[in-house]
Amino acid sequence: MADEKKLVEAITSMEEDFAQWYTDVVKKAELIDYSNVKGCMVIKPAGYAIWELIQRQLDDMFKQTGVENVYMPMFIPESLLEKEKEHVEGFAPEVAWVTHGGLEPLQERMCVRPTSETLFCDFYANDIQSYRDLPKLYNQWCSVVRWEKTTRPFLRSREFLWQEGHTAHATAQEAEARTEQMLNVYADFCEKVLSIPVVKGRKTDKEKFAGAEATYTIEALMHDGKALQSGTSHNFGDGFARAFEIQYADKDNQLKYVHQTSWGMSTRIIGAIIMVHGDNSGLVLPPRVAPTQIMIIPIQQKKEGVLEKAAELKERLGAFRVKVDDSDKSPGWKFSEQEMRGIPIRVEIGPKDIEANQCVIVRRDTREKMIVSLDELEIQVQKILDTIQADMLKRAQDHLAGHTYSAVTTVDFEKTLAEKPGFVKAMWCGDAACEEAIKEKYGATSRCMPFEQEHLSDTCVCCGKPAKTLVYWGKAY
Repeated sequence: MADEKKLVEAITSMEEDFAQWYTDVVKKAELIDYSNVKGCMVIKPAGYAIWELIQRQLDDMFKQTGVENVYMPMFIPESLLEKEKEHVEGFAPEVAWVTHGGLEPLQERMCVRPTSETLFCDFYANDIQSYRDLPKLYNQWCSVVRWEKTTRPFLRSREFLWQEGHTAHATAQEAEARTEQMLNVYADFCEKVLSIPVVKGRKTDKEKFAGAEATYTIEALMHDGKALQSGTSHNFGDGFARAFEIQYADKDNQLKYVHQTSWGMSTRIIGAIIMVHGDNSGLVLPPRVAPTQIMIIPIQQKKEGVLEKAAELKERLGAFRVKVDDSDKSPGWKFSEQEMRGIPIRVEIGPKDIEANQCVIVRRDTREKMIVSLDELEIQVQKILDTIQADMLKRAQDHLAGHTYSAVTTVDFEKTLAEKPGFVKAMWCGDAACEEAIKEKYGATSRCMPFEQEHLSDTCVCCGKPAKTLVYWGKAY
């Protein structure tokens, strides 16, 4: 019991210090380690395994929409980056530059990609000639570099992993449809795979991606009431195509510019999983992205037949991601470690259980204990995992609903932001000056203009002028 308590005490209570709780969890659960490369993290096997499951399932969803994977260079010549003025200005403060190749200075600086729009455009300018070449539905899995001043594991680091989709279309209508389609893919993925509900909407012009006509976003709400932008999809129109001369001969033999999109999700989504579902004992992982779904813990394992039975159960549960903890640690320590790592269920098996042809199954999310007949093991395990996945989503949905507020007056808005962490729905006039004033005064930013609009009042919550749209406001990571 002392060892078990010591392990749990290694995590700061989220009610005491949420930021420290987060850091403790990612370290103690061995998701990451810090690196001597300032601002960068080492993703350890437990963390990378989560990313692999995310990557695998998200990639399958992309391919169901016709997307193919490619890979672009990691270096971008300065002259190429500067072809789209608004885009380069948006990324200039975060760009890392390569100035030497070996001992020789380069004739032209090259940046380490912060994103790959310009590379894809340069490629498309040569690869697209005719309407028969369209659409181009490409995605790449890679790392990018952005020279962040303040970093936190998964949430913000100078190098991070992501996917970036880049598509080219014959018409504006096709590009808009693809932009919205990929946002819906992200939303479905978050809900069905990660058990994270999201708010879908459009970013304001101030918050949209540099060079985009429109940026759409999914916003998730963390346990502490802060928002996390969890995936974005951008409609570029023909702006990049004009800058890079990406034209095609249409069926009428006229040259026309393509319309493009870009969309991405990164390893920061692992931070969302931690902060939406975790508790004071550590991680709580949705079964669909848990590297180990089942931990079998033999009780009184030195007694004859116990380890053999545990191995037999592992074999029977081979359709799942399953391990046996046959280390010489105490059962209490093993239970705490299983909880710390967020493993969805543990199966306890000891001499008395073997005699009774049963085992004990404990859910990580609720700690509910169930006695299950070994004759029904596979069926019951699947049922329990499915229930955990659904219940985790329901709890997150309840948290989102319970921490989303409406404000009609400036006084209500200010009071809600000060006293109630979460999203605040309020009307906005559309003036960027009001948006900036809200950020400066309250530390809250516009998260999105939701697709599902409501009419709360006729006036802007900031200036009192006629309102144009409902906005979700909140403090964010």
